[in-house]
Amino acid sequence: MDFLDPLLLARWQFGLTTLYHFIFVPLTLGMSLFVAIFQTAWYRTANVKWLYLTRFFGKIFLINFAMGIVTGIVQEFQFGMNWSSYSRFVGDVFGAPLAFEGLMAFFFEATFIGLWIFGWNKLPRGLHLATIWITVAGTWLSAYFILAANAFMQNPQGFKMSEEGHRAEMANFGEVLTNPVALTQFPHTIFSAIMFAAGVMVAVAAWHLSRKQHEEMMRPALRLGLWSVVIAFAGVALSGDQLGLVMVQTQPMKMAAAEALFNNACGANASFSLFSIGTPDGTSEIWSLRVPHLLAFLSTHDLNGCVEGINDLNAKYATELFPQFADQVDGNFAPILWVTYWSFRWMMGFGGLAALIAVVGLWVTRKNAKRPVAGWMWKIAIWQAPLALLGILVGWVFTEMGRQPWIVFGQMLTQDGVSPSVPGWTVLISLIAFTLIYLILAVVEFGLIFKTVKTGPDPLPGPDDPDPSDLSVDQTPSTVY
Repeated sequence: MDFLDPLLLARWQFGLTTLYHFIFVPLTLGMSLFVAIFQTAWYRTANVKWLYLTRFFGKIFLINFAMGIVTGIVQEFQFGMNWSSYSRFVGDVFGAPLAFEGLMAFFFEATFIGLWIFGWNKLPRGLHLATIWITVAGTWLSAYFILAANAFMQNPQGFKMSEEGHRAEMANFGEVLTNPVALTQFPHTIFSAIMFAAGVMVAVAAWHLSRKQHEEMMRPALRLGLWSVVIAFAGVALSGDQLGLVMVQTQPMKMAAAEALFNNACGANASFSLFSIGTPDGTSEIWSLRVPHLLAFLSTHDLNGCVEGINDLNAKYATELFPQFADQVDGNFAPILWVTYWSFRWMMGFGGLAALIAVVGLWVTRKNAKRPVAGWMWKIAIWQAPLALLGILVGWVFTEMGRQPWIVFGQMLTQDGVSPSVPGWTVLISLIAFTLIYLILAVVEFGLIFKTVKTGPDPLPGPDDPDPSDLSVDQTPSTVY
C-alpha cells in the first residue's frame, strides 16, 4: 500500500473531517428542538423552571452550533483542494443545493438565532419564542439541502451530460431536490438527531439527579429525554425501512454488500444474519445466526421476495449497465464487504441499545416506582449518551463506503474524482494539520460543554427573589449565554 497515494489520503481526510463535523450536526438539529419546546412550555405556563431549562440547554446548543460552523467550513474547501476533478464534473448540479444551503438556509438560521440570543427582554415574548422555532426550521432546512446534494451522489437525477460528455449539467432542479433518497434520508436523519440530543439531555439530567441537584428541573428533563429517545427510535426504524427500500431500487449492490450476499436469493434463502463468523471479506462463512426471510422483507416488503447478489450484480454492471467502467475496477463493483456488513449491524445495534436503556429508564423513574434509582443505573444513563451518535456515525460510514467504488453512482468512479495535480505529501500535510486542529477544537468544545453541564442551571428563585422572567440590567444576553 502506497501511504502517499493522493487518492487514499484524500479519502481519509474527507472521511475524518466529515465524521468529526457530523458529531455536532445531529446535536444542533435535535437540541434546537428541545430548547424551543422548553421555551414554549415557559411561554404557556409561566413556570420559571422551563425558562431556566431553556437557558441551560440553550448554552449547550449555542456552543455546539458555533463549533459545527467552524468545522463545516472545511468540508466545502476540500472539493476544490483534493477533489477538483469531481467538482468540475458535478459542480453545476452539486453546487446548487449547497448554494441554497449557504445563501438561504444558513443565513436564515443565523439571523434568527441572533435575534433569539439578543432578543431577551427586547422582543415581545411571543415573537421571541417564534425566533427559536424559526431557528429550528432553518437548521432542518439546511440539513435537507445538504442531504439533497448527497442524494445526487447516491442516485443522480435531474441532470444531463454536456455536449462533450465530460460534465453533468443541471436539467431539473426540482428533481434534484425531490430525489427519493433525500426524501427518505431526511426524516431518518432528523429522528436520529433527536434521538442523540435526547440522549445527551438524559445524560445531563441523570448526572445532576445522581447528585440530588436541581431535581425539580432535571426530573422533567430526564423524562422528556427518555420518551424522546423511544419515540425517535421508532421514527428511525420506520424511516430506515423506507430508506432501505429506496436503496435496493437505486443501489442494489449496497444492500447485497450489507449482507455479503453473493448469489441471488429469494424467500427463506434471502435470510439476514444477525451475527456471522467468517473471513473478513465475507467470501467464506464459518457460522452465522440467521433470520429466514428477513433480508427479503427488508429489501422488498415481501417475505418471498428476491434479492440480487454481488456476483449477479457484478455481471449485470460489467456487461449491461456500466461496461465502460468494468476494466477500471477489474469487473468488481462491490464495496469493502467487512465495512458494509459490520457498519450496517453496528448502526442498528447502537440505536437499539440506546432505546432499550431509555425504556428501562422510563420504568425505573416512573412516578409510582417503589425503589429508588440505583447508582449504577444513573451511570448507565450518563454513558448511554454517545450510543445514538455512534449509530449515526457508523450509519454514514455504511452510506458512503457502501456506494464505493462510485463517487457519483453510475457516473464517476471515486478514483477519477481526485485532483490530478495534487501530490500525496501535500494532502498528508493538510491531513495532519486538520487532525491536530480538530483535536484542539475537541478539547475546547467538550471542555466548554462539560463545564456548562457541571455548573448546571441557576437555582430556582425563592418567593422574595425578583422575577427571573425579566432580565435586569446586569443580566444581559452575554451573561445569560
